Amino acid sequence: MVDCGTALCSYRWGYGLTGDERLRERRSGFIDKVSKPVIESLLDKLFDKKVLTDSERETAEEKQNRRDKARFVIDTVRKKGAAASSEMIEFLCGADPFLCEHLGLMLN
Repeated sequence: MVDCGTALCSYRWGYGLTGDERLRERRSGFIDKVSKPVIESLLDKLFDKKVLTDSERETAEEKQNRRDKARFVIDTVRKKGAAASSEMIEFLCGADPFLCEHLGLMLN
């Protein structure tokens, strides 16, 4: 294991950042790497927990391109603040732990 210094490791892996800050830092990687089935799962869970409204879910489902749908979901949730963003991170890590680890979203 490489000792990269506490401050650098904390920044790189998102320690000390709020949920919305963590999503902002990992936005491009999420858009590039998330699969369509994982996006669909996130939409269901975010809607069930009232993080997304009916209108937001419908708008996301209208997006035909996977990247556009991913971009819409992450930006919409991130703008709702730290609590909503943390909930999305939790759902994402449950749906695709390998992607979460790759993006540095797992803090365990």
